[in-house]
Amino acid sequence: MACCVKELAEKRMARLMAAMNLEEPDRVPLVGVGGDVIPAYSGLTMEEYYFDTEKMVKAIEKFIKDFPCDWPFAALIAGLDGRVFNVAFSEYPDLSINLTFITGPMHKVLGDKYYRYPGMEISVDSSPQFIGGTFMEADEYDKLIADPVKFIAETVLPRACRNLENPRQAMATMMRLGREIDNFNALMGQIVGKMVENGYPAMAVGGAYAPLDLIGDFLRGVENVLLDLRRYPEKVKAATEALVEPITNYALAHKSMGANLAFIPLHLNEYLSPKLYKEFYWPTLKEIIERLVKEGFKVMVFFEGKHDPHLETILELPKGWGIAYFEKTDVVKAKEVLKGHTCVMGGLPMSLIVGGTPEQIDEHVKNLLEKVKPGGGFILAPGVSTAPRETPAENIKALAEAVEKYG
Repeated sequence: MACCVKELAEKRMARLMAAMNLEEPDRVPLVGVGGDVIPAYSGLTMEEYYFDTEKMVKAIEKFIKDFPCDWPFAALIAGLDGRVFNVAFSEYPDLSINLTFITGPMHKVLGDKYYRYPGMEISVDSSPQFIGGTFMEADEYDKLIADPVKFIAETVLPRACRNLENPRQAMATMMRLGREIDNFNALMGQIVGKMVENGYPAMAVGGAYAPLDLIGDFLRGVENVLLDLRRYPEKVKAATEALVEPITNYALAHKSMGANLAFIPLHLNEYLSPKLYKEFYWPTLKEIIERLVKEGFKVMVFFEGKHDPHLETILELPKGWGIAYFEKTDVVKAKEVLKGHTCVMGGLPMSLIVGGTPEQIDEHVKNLLEKVKPGGGFILAPGVSTAPRETPAENIKALAEAVEKYG
């Protein structure tokens, strides 16, 4: 049995690596759905799932057993994005890699204003929410540029986190946060263990971030940063450049956990014209990606929304740099543009998985794979990996069956 499980994991890993390396695998790899449907499938509230680790592990194991895929990437996401904390601790590599996700218990300890968790600020069956906020004033760009780590750690976080507002309180909070980090690492160890037991590859995934997204998501707020591009263009540009080093340092720290894949979710990309994208967003994101590739990483970038106006810029990256994961961009068009250069991932609208029928899913997968399968370099995945609670189980099964049939 152990031999069969190991062989299955190796087969799935080979499939994924072939696609990443722009080769044609034995079958198109499938990345599974995750998110709210996982606790719903086990009859858990969202509060139970995010605050009871034993229940979370059991729910994930049940889900990945019953709905097989090649890579249950979304099942590894146990919290909300915490990249501002990664930057604040980037000078301490052993700590920074532990704060990519802020879990429900971490949020409770920090008393932060970035997130809302079920059973706390929202109802027990609501999805965790990232709401961001404005914790830096426009006249503070010079401080951010001069020393981004110091400014974020000593000025931004005490404003954003109620339990970091004064030194004595901050000391107690950091000790409690350390306990929750230990709990989170134990949780991830259990989840990865269950994946290995069920024939999934144990892929260690690190992370990085686009500098302008960090400013928009965690410091200035999205609306303010979009206005800042017009009001203080040189300040914004200098700030993104100043953030490259701490973000890269945080990303490279994942080498210590054996990671050779870095995940970067983008947010502001679809809000920017090609001119603004190329001037303020792409240069520093490109630099971070290139530096990671030089250090032996593959990079998986989630191009949120419709990235069509910026597709050609991806060709500026080194051939085989990683995975372009698209939410709403036409993956057929993307494959045509990026063929032989970049692995393309996506192609499954969440609206189809939630609201379609098994027959419609079968037809969609058949038609899509006929166009994108030849030549390899493609991974089939939901446009958004987090599926809502009401996602029909029969649709998830139909998806896996269609991939086996046509992939």
